[in-house]
Amino acid sequence: MEFEATFGTDAPVIGMVHLPPLPGAPKAPDDGAAAMRNALDRAAADARALDRGGVDGIMVENFGDAPFYPDDAPKHVVASVTRAATEIGSATDLPLGINVLRNDAEAALSVAAAVGADYVRVNVHTGARVTDQGVVQGKAHETLRLRDRLGVDAGVFADTDVKHSAPLSAEGYTAESFADTAERGLADAVIASGRGTGEAMDSEALDEVVADRDAHGLDTPVLVGSGVRADTVGDVLSVADGAIVGTALKEGGETTAPVDPERVAELVARADEVR
Repeated sequence: MEFEATFGTDAPVIGMVHLPPLPGAPKAPDDGAAAMRNALDRAAADARALDRGGVDGIMVENFGDAPFYPDDAPKHVVASVTRAATEIGSATDLPLGINVLRNDAEAALSVAAAVGADYVRVNVHTGARVTDQGVVQGKAHETLRLRDRLGVDAGVFADTDVKHSAPLSAEGYTAESFADTAERGLADAVIASGRGTGEAMDSEALDEVVADRDAHGLDTPVLVGSGVRADTVGDVLSVADGAIVGTALKEGGETTAPVDPERVAELVARADEVR
């Protein structure tokens, strides 16, 4: 994918659509049809609110499905995410990304191929991480080959030091450096984030990620994937190449609340001051 051409800017603000619990999830209503209808209505409403607020792209994920399957979401989850992504595509023409939690890159790419999405997020693309789902391993070798087989041009946005996890390392080395993710894993963009959902990334840590990118002579975009707010987005975009924003765009700053278009517009206006 062409990063700047996809978003129409070299520093995009990507807004999150956090799906409520899908049918079959522990927190979903017992009535599966009601759960699906609720997810579709919420997905469309949040997408329209993000669009009105002026974001450059949307990322949808099955956030309400906790506890998540580690790396092989069942068929009913994939079907539900596909249907929700279709609903979003009907509500807005913004570039769309897919993330199937916790780390099902095959499912994300399959959904992207079915709905014509522009990019996918892969939480663990290279190396391995200790998570609340156990040890999750990157499968870059499978993901990139599947993309070729499906014939899709969806970008792979891969996390480094992904939130809600810790690295598996030996003598200070972890097989998840920027170079491993971008140069050997062939990620189209790398996402750096804080320790958890809605938690800001330390500015020094962000500087280190960008410095690592530059030291290897790479031009892979760096996105900040958590904790970006209206009062910090300018500082973030002065260093990073984009931001994925969820919690700060919700009513009352609550991650699971509906998107607040006024919050979106405020954050986008602050971003426009530096890009």
